[in-house]
Amino acid sequence: MRVRKAVLPAAGFGTRFLPATKAIPKEMMPLVDRPIIQYAVEEAVASGIEQIIIVIASGRSAVEEHFDSAPGLEGWLEERGDIELLRAVRRISEIGPIAFVHQKEQLGLGHAVLMAKELVGDEPFAVLLSDDVMLNPGGKPVTEQLIEQYYAHRGSIIAVQRVPPDDVDRYGIVAPLHHEGRLVEIDDLVEKPPVGEAPSDLGVLGRYILSPKIFDKLETTQRGAGGEIQLTDAIRALTAEQPVFGYQFEGVRHDAGTRLGWLKANIAMSLESDLADEVRAHVRSLDLRD
Repeated sequence: MRVRKAVLPAAGFGTRFLPATKAIPKEMMPLVDRPIIQYAVEEAVASGIEQIIIVIASGRSAVEEHFDSAPGLEGWLEERGDIELLRAVRRISEIGPIAFVHQKEQLGLGHAVLMAKELVGDEPFAVLLSDDVMLNPGGKPVTEQLIEQYYAHRGSIIAVQRVPPDDVDRYGIVAPLHHEGRLVEIDDLVEKPPVGEAPSDLGVLGRYILSPKIFDKLETTQRGAGGEIQLTDAIRALTAEQPVFGYQFEGVRHDAGTRLGWLKANIAMSLESDLADEVRAHVRSLDLRD
């Protein structure tokens, strides 16, 4: 069965970015000239996804407004003759079918994914966490790489990369059963293990291709840390019934989920934009001595 749908959770409080996220979701924080979530949506579409499902908090419509048409703005840009900006704005609302699901309670990532069950139906689907901005210039989008692995192995696929040993307590870490090139069959997942106790250095990053069986597991998963339903716990339960694989994808991941990571991501993305020369010149001009 084809992977046609993608779920993008965007209902969290964004506490790391308060007070900036008091009125807007963290997914709407800008990376250069686009909100964080737009990069994930564009990656999904470039990977062949036909329907985007965005899970948002009740009453927070900034994400919906961003992906809707804006006749007033478009008309004003057209009158000014600003055709490039007009095309950029129109392109957002022409991305494709986007459905929105409201998560009334913020009960964790697993609960957010569960909210999309009715729209996903009984078919495999992608999950993209927009905090993780994945780029593979000149190559296949990360989500497309995972979809190809799903078709090849007919098991749920999780994006993984090696992380520094001192950082394992920031990630879900894979306990591998065996390796085959970039692919690893997962024996278990450990959420944020203490440094020195991790079963490997393969950290779980924010891209997944999941069997619809995950919904059964999410419905029976007990609340874990912080009183939330953890997606990791449901995937661990899934490994007892179906093969689940990790895939060391080709590409670069920028962490836009923390203040420092967001700043680094903006610098990295600006160096890939038409602002690159000016940004380099500005950095060179700074007195960075202590």
